[in-house]
Amino acid sequence: MLTQIGPEVIDPGAELSRFEAGLGPNTGAVTSFTGRARADDGLTGLTLEHYPAMAARELGRITDDAMTRFGLADVMIRHRVGPMVPGDVIVFVATASAHRAAAFEAASFLMDYLKTRAPIWKQETAASGTRWVEAKAQDDAAAARWSEPK
Repeated sequence: MLTQIGPEVIDPGAELSRFEAGLGPNTGAVTSFTGRARADDGLTGLTLEHYPAMAARELGRITDDAMTRFGLADVMIRHRVGPMVPGDVIVFVATASAHRAAAFEAASFLMDYLKTRAPIWKQETAASGTRWVEAKAQDDAAAARWSEPK
């Protein structure tokens, strides 16, 4: 299990290879997600900020929750902070489990959390200026499904 937040550039291919190299023979499914900065609405750059101790603690907590909730064999979260430009990788998430459904659901669960509740703040820069970004209603709705009783 690895959770890491920092300014280092993320290479999704290298991260996936590293993740898969540590898996055991009972792992039947691996899912990965790579999130990149988009050039929507004239975006020229973005900066992600975090409070390191709080972010590390929260990512560890949500990773533990995913491991238990979905019966995962392993999880990796790499999240970048600092200045970025469109095309840069912001986040890489990988999940491994015995079966594909758990791996897919866990990756979705983790991304819903990261988009809405992780203590990471995004500021976008465009020709018109800068603005802080809040979670979108659709992201909140996606995250809410994980707390609804089944």
